[in-house]
Amino acid sequence: MEELIRLRDVEEAAAGDGHLLWAAQGQHDGRLGPGVRAWRHGTALAVTSPDLSRRNRLAIKGDPDDAAHLVRHVLDEVGPAYRPVGQASLIDEIPGLTPLRAFFWMETSALPDSPAVGVEWLDEVTVKEAASLFDRFFPDSFAQPEDGIAHRWAGIVDSLGSGTPPEPLAVAADVWSAANCGFLAGVCTHPAARGRGLAQAVCGFVIEALVRRHGRAALMVHADNPSAIAVYERLGMTKRLLTAAQVVSP
Repeated sequence: MEELIRLRDVEEAAAGDGHLLWAAQGQHDGRLGPGVRAWRHGTALAVTSPDLSRRNRLAIKGDPDDAAHLVRHVLDEVGPAYRPVGQASLIDEIPGLTPLRAFFWMETSALPDSPAVGVEWLDEVTVKEAASLFDRFFPDSFAQPEDGIAHRWAGIVDSLGSGTPPEPLAVAADVWSAANCGFLAGVCTHPAARGRGLAQAVCGFVIEALVRRHGRAALMVHADNPSAIAVYERLGMTKRLLTAAQVVSP
């Protein structure tokens, strides 16, 4: 059992796994994110991230036997407030974990094929205007303009029809990004503007910016949201089924 202190050691143990790299919240000076800790045991890697996307996460990968041993050790170390998250097939094989919900981790290291048109980074005033989108149509979003936690918001500002003032019609955020994994969240489109490709344009704009800056762009999407998944796949993202789990008391 070895605790990893340096980001480069976590990167080596992650072996390209974007979910673990994101969980590490790597800083550009080579350190792990604030409060983040990481351990390696055999083939397994575990990363604990406090309050990452509103969860205390325990990201895990590796051989089931090594991972099971590592999960027990880490939870003894950091306490039960951390929710294990990993590949669905792995979570199913770790004793003491009960799957809660499945979702897709989607990522890409490639730039979108076509440039986004009509998208811009929003200024402070327009971000505040975008908050009404979430109040009306996406109140459960983990990332919202009023939170002030996003690095920046991108959007399309236009009119819904003749005589109506321009307003944010589709937005997405660069939020919870790390040195080697940019992260996209807070995707919201006004219902009256759907079907016009606005969400794809906004997401493509943010994905391009994240890949250029961090080398990788990623997001999480509910497994039962095929329309959103299709948008992200058209932008070149690949998906992997992950599961969040609950620790069962002995």
